[in-house]
Amino acid sequence: TAADNLSHNIITERLKTLNPKIPILSEENCNIPYKIRSHWTQYWLVDPLDGTKEFISKNGEFTVNIALIENNTPIFGVIDIPVSNETYWGSKVSGSFCSNENNDVKQIYVSDNHHNPIRIVASRSHPSNMLASLLEIIVDYEIIEIGSSIKFCLIASGQADCYPRFGPTSEWDTAAGEAIVSYAGGRVVTARGNSMNYNAKKDYLNPNFIVSNGKIISERILSLINAGK
Repeated sequence: TAADNLSHNIITERLKTLNPKIPILSEENCNIPYKIRSHWTQYWLVDPLDGTKEFISKNGEFTVNIALIENNTPIFGVIDIPVSNETYWGSKVSGSFCSNENNDVKQIYVSDNHHNPIRIVASRSHPSNMLASLLEIIVDYEIIEIGSSIKFCLIASGQADCYPRFGPTSEWDTAAGEAIVSYAGGRVVTARGNSMNYNAKKDYLNPNFIVSNGKIISERILSLINAGK
């Protein structure tokens, strides 16, 4: 949409003023050869408008995602929800925080719920047969359907416990959210139990992954996935 491009232009211009030496990779400008970006040790990773379907349907569930990647790992991330005027951010240095429309700032942490019912976040616009099969195994759960990277924000702030994602996403969809969840005490791993490595291959597609409030839930989900194969 025109909004994607306008957001991209504003963000990249502002990031360049912060430090013109740090490269910028945006969904709207991602045709950068791997032989060039493979040498990057630090770069900005931007999704100028995450949740385009939600933006078009005007349900308010779209975000702006900006992450700073260092050695294939997000060390800082910010997610802004323009309609509700909420902002979430997290850094390796200070932890994770959120601010509301009144600019009240508070530190956020993942929940400590490791028992049933598990509060599971799912995509509003991208249903998954694999997720449906997983839910049949879990049985005792609450489902929260919402768009864009708001799902990461719900995990990071303790409003949900797990977000299993089976289906295509790109690195700019997840990097900021991973930082916020990780520095709020949560965990993001692939469906094989590995770390999510950014800018480590030629394409930008993520593997299936699990976002959770910690090791107990993620390992429980991983065991159910393996049992269901």
